[in-house]
Formats: sequence, structure tokens, C-alpha cells
Amino acid sequence: MIRIGIIGFGYWGPNLARNFSSLDGCQVRYIADVDPKKLAVARKLYPAVTATENAEAVINDKEIEAVVIASPVSTHYEFAKNALNNGKHVLIEKPMTRSAAEAEELIELAAKKHKVLMVDHTFLYTGAVKKIKEIISQDHIGEIRYFDSTRINLGLFQHDVNVIWDLAPHDISILKYLVEEPPQSVIASGVSHTDNRVENIAYITLNYKTNMIAHFTLSWTSPVKIRKTLIGGTKKMVVYDDLEPTEKVRVYDTGFKVSDSQKLLIDYRVGDIFIPKVEQTEALKGLAQDFLRSISKGSRPLSDGKSGLAVVRILEAAESSIKNGGKEVPLK
Repeated sequence: MIRIGIIGFGYWGPNLARNFSSLDGCQVRYIADVDPKKLAVARKLYPAVTATENAEAVINDKEIEAVVIASPVSTHYEFAKNALNNGKHVLIEKPMTRSAAEAEELIELAAKKHKVLMVDHTFLYTGAVKKIKEIISQDHIGEIRYFDSTRINLGLFQHDVNVIWDLAPHDISILKYLVEEPPQSVIASGVSHTDNRVENIAYITLNYKTNMIAHFTLSWTSPVKIRKTLIGGTKKMVVYDDLEPTEKVRVYDTGFKVSDSQKLLIDYRVGDIFIPKVEQTEALKGLAQDFLRSISKGSRPLSDGKSGLAVVRILEAAESSIKNGGKEVPLK
């Protein structure tokens, strides 16, 4: 029985608490948050769990074996570092940290302490993304030429991070999972419509050594909510719409071929649309199970610390590009 403490019971913490509480093989012992109102809700939902304003009490409790961090991103590094130093396995809500240097330090510390370090890239555990991974791995769509993602809605405005750090980790983690080739550079632009200079609209472009390109549209100020990704291959194309209740993934037997490059003559092909069956289980439950399995069996989680670091490196470079007027920033 793996004893768990959860730090943060705001937007995402309740979902983590619900999923871990429903699983065999673990027991949620603590829920920590600085807001007394949120703790009151936690006590009502989980009367057998200790609710506290003191996160350090969770980290210092010798009976706690794993800590789940769902607090503001500015606190991730310190909480995770303290937890690892106290011999705890750690699961961190996205984004992993506020800098690549912090993420690298946590990865080294986890390896030194022989502890699991995992990042909550929930979408890697969705039936839709797993199905797309299967389709790509079986070479149904050919070489990937582009990845075009739109993640926009009205709110939730954050005070400590911009729209890139809030929304982009989802789609960047999906891209990194589906495409093995690492990007070479980042170009980003963004704008703030508030007085705190926190960008609420942003556009990110990732450039690759091959002809592939990835683009992300992000906004907190859209009148409609859109969660859609287009993936173009040399054979077929995929449309992933996360807001679709059932038909989230569609594969289009559509493409083009250059018949005369001198005259730019293009032959187009429009064929059938295939809608694969997608697993409907809750992604967060799969992530929680992966965390517990990694602890008990010593296996590597799908969304490990290195996955979190790769995402943070891109976020960090994108923010640097924005602050420097859209300058291209190379990636390691």
C-alpha cells in the first residue's frame, strides 16, 4: 500500500485526489493547500484524509512514500526537491518547473535517490493520443510533414505564468510523444492585453532539420473553445478533436504530389475517411496507475522527468523568443 500526500487542491488537485483515492494499492493520507476554503472541501470529500495548510508536514512525514504536486508552477521545484531529499517518489503537475536548469537538477536528484520522478502530461494517456501513436508507428500516414495545434478558450487567466506555460505543455508533450525527431529551433510571438504583461495570446513555431514544421496557437481570450490538432503525413492526414465526444480521431486518405516542380503542378488525392475506435477510459486514471506501477515495479513511467524537461526547454525558448521580438532561439 503506497501512502500518498497531495500538495495543492485548486483546479487540478481534486482530480488527482479523486483518481488516486479510487485505485487499489495506494492510500491518500494528506491533502495540503494554503486556502482554508479548499481544505474545507477536501475534508468534506475525504474525511479520513489529513487536510493541512502545511505542505512541509506532508513532505517530512516518514510514512509518506510519494508526493503529488499540484501547486502553482513557481513552487514545483522547491516542493519536488524537498520531497526527493526526504526519500519520496514525486509526481508533478505540468509544467514540470519554471526552467530547464531546475528540471535537470530534479532529474539528477531523483536518479541519485533512486526515486520515481514523473510529470502529469495527462494527454499521453488518452485513448485518442494512444491511437494516433499506433497509427503513426504502423506507418499508415507516412512521414510527418506538419503538426498544427489550436488550444484556445475564454480564461482561465493565470497571474504567475503566461498562456504558453499554461496551455502549450499539453500539445508539446503530445508532439514529443508522437514525433521522435527533436526540433532545432523555436520562434514565438505573443501579446498581453492586461496590465501585468503576462501574454494571453501566443503563437509558437518549431523548426526541424527535415521538412517538418510544428505550430501552436494558444489563447485565453477566444469566444469559443477549440482543442484541435492536424497532423499531415506523406500518405495520409489525421485530425484530432479532443472536444468530440466519440469520434475524436479521423484519418483522411488525402494528400498531394508534385508532378512538375518547375511549373509547380500539383496532383491532389481525396479518398476515404477512417474513424478508428478509441479507448474511452479516463486518462488521469491511467497516469495515476503508471505512477504507482513505476514505484512498485521500478519501471520507467511514460511521462518521466526527461519528458518534462524536453517540454520545459521548448517553453523556455518560446518565452525567450517572445521577449526578444520573435527572434529564433536554437534548442539543445
